[in-house]
Amino acid sequence: PLPSGMNETKVTYAVAPAKDVDGFHPLNAGNLYLGTPIHVPATPSGCMELLRAYGIDPSGTEAVVIGRSEIVGRPMAMLLMHANATVTVCHSRTADLASHVRRADIVVAAVGRPGIVTADMVKPGAACLDVGLTRTDEGIRGDIDAAVEEVAGFLTPMPGGTGPMTIAMLLQSALKAA
Repeated sequence: PLPSGMNETKVTYAVAPAKDVDGFHPLNAGNLYLGTPIHVPATPSGCMELLRAYGIDPSGTEAVVIGRSEIVGRPMAMLLMHANATVTVCHSRTADLASHVRRADIVVAAVGRPGIVTADMVKPGAACLDVGLTRTDEGIRGDIDAAVEEVAGFLTPMPGGTGPMTIAMLLQSALKAA
């Protein structure tokens, strides 16, 4: 996060694309879109690494990404498409979110609404990656309700699931830039 009053677009453009370890520069975003990424945003990269590590192949699957941010949602959708998944991007205003999620073999929730994905919405055996993080009076909550664990074949915990992978991927990107 930048201090208030700073123009995020100007700062993003000021970072040399080769040193943009976050993968936010428009040149890096364009390269990701084209399938020739140099630096990829860390959280989506970490999600893909988790899928690989647990033997979850996106190829031929239906994936739902909930969230359309330039930091997680859009790059996550691109990575899944490049891995040959059929991707639906949903967001906070998607009508009948449950019908989309019920078809998904892979669900990536990154919209910042605690518990927006509930157990009755999840296809049995689906891989669910919780990227949403909201601080509440009860503590940190993710976008995926804890009860989803009873239905899902794979579920990242929140906190402690995708966060450490984000850090690992950011360090990997920094090493690549060096």
